[in-house]
Amino acid sequence: MPVKVFLAAVAATVLIACGDKQAVDDAAGTADSDSTGSLPALSTSKRMVSYTQEREPCDHYTEHRLPLFGDVHVHTSLSFDAAANTIGATPTDANRFAQGEAIDFWPLSEQGEPAGRFQIDRPLDFLAVTDHGEFLGERRLCREVGSPSYDTAFCQSYRSSERQGMLMLGQVITTETPSRVADICGENGELCREYAAGPWQTLAAAAKQANDTSSACEFSSFVAYEYTGTPGTSNYHRNVIFRNDSIPELPVSYIDAPYDSALWEKLDAECTTEAGCDYLTIPHNSNLANGRMAPYMRIDQNLASKQAYAQKRQRREPIMEIFQHKGNSECINGLSSVLGQPDELCEVEGVRFIGREESYIEVSADGLNTAPIQEVTKECEGEIGANGMLGAGCVDATDYYRSGLLVGMAEANETGFNPIKLGAIAATDTHAASPGAVKEDDWRGHVSLESTAQERLQPGLLTSGIDGNPGGLAGVWAVENSRDAIFEAMQRREVFGTTGPRILPRFFAGWDFDASLCDSENLVASGYQNGVPMGGDLSSSTASNDKPTLLASVQRDSGSDSTALQKLQLVKGWVDGEGRLHSQVIDIAGADGKEHNSLCAVYRDEAFNPAFATYYYLRAVEHPVARWSVHDCESLPEAERPAVCSDGSYPDTIQEMAWTSPVWYQPK
Repeated sequence: MPVKVFLAAVAATVLIACGDKQAVDDAAGTADSDSTGSLPALSTSKRMVSYTQEREPCDHYTEHRLPLFGDVHVHTSLSFDAAANTIGATPTDANRFAQGEAIDFWPLSEQGEPAGRFQIDRPLDFLAVTDHGEFLGERRLCREVGSPSYDTAFCQSYRSSERQGMLMLGQVITTETPSRVADICGENGELCREYAAGPWQTLAAAAKQANDTSSACEFSSFVAYEYTGTPGTSNYHRNVIFRNDSIPELPVSYIDAPYDSALWEKLDAECTTEAGCDYLTIPHNSNLANGRMAPYMRIDQNLASKQAYAQKRQRREPIMEIFQHKGNSECINGLSSVLGQPDELCEVEGVRFIGREESYIEVSADGLNTAPIQEVTKECEGEIGANGMLGAGCVDATDYYRSGLLVGMAEANETGFNPIKLGAIAATDTHAASPGAVKEDDWRGHVSLESTAQERLQPGLLTSGIDGNPGGLAGVWAVENSRDAIFEAMQRREVFGTTGPRILPRFFAGWDFDASLCDSENLVASGYQNGVPMGGDLSSSTASNDKPTLLASVQRDSGSDSTALQKLQLVKGWVDGEGRLHSQVIDIAGADGKEHNSLCAVYRDEAFNPAFATYYYLRAVEHPVARWSVHDCESLPEAERPAVCSDGSYPDTIQEMAWTSPVWYQPK
């Protein structure tokens, strides 16, 4: 019988998770044993998850966590700019695709209807469809025959082409003070809010239907949407993920709340604890933000306001997207504010490069006129830039994960609270309802004008086409595959991201890990017992001369066509006594040219200074494979291949990788 509980008190049984039995056993620690060879004791009084809605407890449960893969950034035909409008794919289709079913897809027939089918290579464990919250009503009013706005001049022009319609509505969210289009919504915007209710309910219903609340716990589906602020054509986007079916009547959009703290304030008012509602937000594509992901935007610049902001952000925005089809947001070389050696892996699927001349196309609001622009990419130097969504404008330390974490620790030194304390995931940001479609050798495109090899190999809007990539996956270490368990894993930042492969990294930090743990069957149990996992805080040691010990392990993707691991790296960042920011990448396993199925290291940081705020995260790197563009080039007759297939302007290979969330150390 289902049970409705908030702290479920049920006996804990360690069972095998779905999928590759041995790989999951090894990664989750279900086969861990102590020195006597017996299984470590697990709590039987209650589970390490708080259920917030009626469901059956999952059969597959372990306190040592299960590795789950999903996609929490997916658009369907409910989005105003989605290629899914061409194929008619719905939130239900996206959920079906994520669970391994084939859906209608490109190519299109001569009649413009889907003539192809597409299917993911392996089902995902969880999904959040995140259609844009801004224009659910506007899109419906302009597309639904007989609606009050259907015959307006705006809607007629909107329907003339998919690209023009996207650009017309998109102009609304590129301003600092957005407002509804009166021609569609009426003077007070109420008509668009009224017509947004239907699509929002469709999104919620699809998630509820797909979410498995039986004890099998095979698939979790979240109600979600994208908050799509694009001021100055810079990326200020966030995905909003709700914990359960208790949700606001409508999404809180950028039009309703045009900066981050206003978004959380309005969501707090409409998603209340009393109603059983809870949420978190996930920023993405900080690589295109032009400095707008810096903290404290549009708040009073006093200590109390900064502290309140940081505390709110830690609660409501615990993780960010480090990688997706619009590029890599881990790091960028050349920042003058960060001391450290260049890192060539920062450039894997990078779209911004300091000092490089960029060419991009500026498009008019009606979509009819374009103007070529050329500029050299520079640092923002304390100013806010523009045109990041076009791959242009200045770059800031907060545009990238590695340097942004340093800015956060420096702020914590000043205010006592870290405003950029973010775990790491990845996603696809597919606009074609194809979550988890990340294979380099079978990528079909994610956005408009990517439906054929010829289209994908051309420059596109929004860093798409040849500048884009298939995107990545979100990984979580959760005690079971349920909404509540996954949501709680995200809250505690016990998450990781990959560029696509299902690499399994584990990461713990402590003060006294045994150097022989890599050879122990008790590795995971020891990690939790004697340290903190990814996403955690390393408390100060009682011994003044102690050094942090990092326990790091990774297993290759268990798929039949997976690529071997090359190396395991530790990324360290610290703020010295004079406030200077430092970054270092340390090879701790592999890097010997050999192929590895797994890598492990116990690394003691002898250079650690207990007076310096410090973070550590793990990066696992595979051997190079052919980039998706090589596969597309080879699929075309030689005479039809564009110049990028042979001129060397784009790399022929990619090194797939995975990143864990950090562990933070903050001096008292």
